[in-house]
Parts: sequence; C-alpha cells; structure tokens
Amino acid sequence: MLRTIIKIEQEKCDGCGLCADACHEGAIGIVDGKAVLLREDYCDGLGNCLPACPTGAISFEEREARPFDEAAVAAALKAQSASPTAQGGDASSAPAGELSQWPVKIRLVPPTMPRLQGSDLLIAADCAAFARASFHAEFMRGRITLIGCPKFDGTNCLEKLTAIFSHNSVNSVTVVKMEVPCCGGMEYLTTVALKESSNPAPLQVVTLSVNGEVIEEGSD
Repeated sequence: MLRTIIKIEQEKCDGCGLCADACHEGAIGIVDGKAVLLREDYCDGLGNCLPACPTGAISFEEREARPFDEAAVAAALKAQSASPTAQGGDASSAPAGELSQWPVKIRLVPPTMPRLQGSDLLIAADCAAFARASFHAEFMRGRITLIGCPKFDGTNCLEKLTAIFSHNSVNSVTVVKMEVPCCGGMEYLTTVALKESSNPAPLQVVTLSVNGEVIEEGSD
C-alpha cells in the first residue's frame, strides 16, 4: 500500500539532528553524521521534521515502506559509535558507544522485536546516561537498552513493558534510575510489569546521584 513517507537528501543534510529531535515517532536517526530514516514503518508522514530542517533536505514521496532491517540498523549504529570522528577524538582515545538497537524509547519499541528474546535488558531513566560518564561501558554493554521517563511516560511505560515481558523471555533486567523522586517510578513500573506478565527474570536496581555516583545497588 502506498504511503506518504519522508525523503532525506544526503547531499543537503548537515547532520544537525533537528529532524530527529522533531520526529515524535523515533523514525529518524543520525548515522555517520547524516540524518537517516531508520524506520520507514514508523514514519507517519505528518512532516514534523520538515520545518525543523534548516537546509531543506527533507521532502515527501509516495511509495511503499520498506520492511525494517534491524540487523542493518544495529550494524550502522555500532559502526557509528566506534568511529573516532563521531567521538570527537582519534582512534587511540575515542571510547566506543554501546547502543546496539533502535529505537530505544520504551513507548516506541515493538514488543515483538526479535532481539528482545533472550536478552539482558537495561531499563534506564532517560536522564541517567547524562549523569554518569561511564554509562555506556558500565550499563549498556551487552544489553538491549530501553529508556523512558516515569513522570511523563508512566502509563505508556507500564503498558509497553508489560507487553515486552509478556512476549519475551529475558535473561535479566537492570533498572538504572536517578535519586530524584520522580525516578522512583521507573523501578515501580518495571516491578509491576514483571509481576503482571508473570515473567521470572531477575531484577537489579541501580540508583545514581545527580553527580553520577552509584549510591544504591540491589536485587529484587
């Protein structure tokens, strides 16, 4: 079926990322310094990204959406994170990023995403990674990463997490949250979702201070 889908002209794109920020569906990402439509099936064709583009690189076209190639996106993200230019340094000093899948927002992740099955799952408050410099290496490495805000995404997070745990057998679940009051909801939502889905995965909870220090760590 033909749909309205955005088209990004790579030669015009300057990689500013404004379109990715404006896309409420999480369909756009930045790969190798250019905006890329990562999920054609997520593009709603409403064009919130269009006025955000300062170079006029985005337009509409009518066509069928290509099926999502999760493996290709994961490979592109891994290559981008390992690139020294993406890290702003040379190859000897640049740390590698550990994001291995897309999307990462809880409300956008399909519960049937193949890589969820048998995974070690990280569920993080979306501000946590900005507080701790070693977040990628310490918490994301070897895990599928899901982020959200319990204050703004509470109901959606619970429904989606319950669906994820109902559809998938996961090896472990790690919740990383901040010490601020609103972040307590992330642990609560995950605990309730595991219970409602009857998923026996072990749960570990890590609490960070606003300075990024681990101030509490334990298992349920």
